[in-house]
Amino acid sequence: MQNQILKGVTMLLIVAAVALMAALVSAHAQSRMVVADVPFEFAVGNKSLTAGEYSVRAFTNSGDAVLISNKDSHDGVIRLTRPIQARIVPERAKLVFHRYGQRYFLSEIWTPGEQTGRQLLKSAEERALENQLAALPSKSELARSSYERVEILAMVR
Repeated sequence: MQNQILKGVTMLLIVAAVALMAALVSAHAQSRMVVADVPFEFAVGNKSLTAGEYSVRAFTNSGDAVLISNKDSHDGVIRLTRPIQARIVPERAKLVFHRYGQRYFLSEIWTPGEQTGRQLLKSAEERALENQLAALPSKSELARSSYERVEILAMVR
């Protein structure tokens, strides 16, 4: 009887230790911050942010919301995201922007070695620009030069 109680307590301690380690690893991954120097003005939701050094980090434990903030001005915004899967696991951290004409929108956040990135939900302005571009003939010069996917390499801290 005493052996069974000892085995039960040992198993309980092992399960608790594994759960604690998993929680610590998860907390460490969520505390990671992506830092990038963005050389142009860009939009996040309905807020315009100036060029500069920005940090992006999870604002919620689930990572569904991120905080994007300027290092110098401390100007920032919180935006909802959703998980997206990479075809190839990125080796470097990066921020992905969509450019429509001269307007840039932050679209994706990637950290190195992670198959899952975060995609920001599109603003009404970005959807409107996307619809205008879709109305153009796809082979026209204006359509080809009006949209670009821009990637800025970043660091993880």
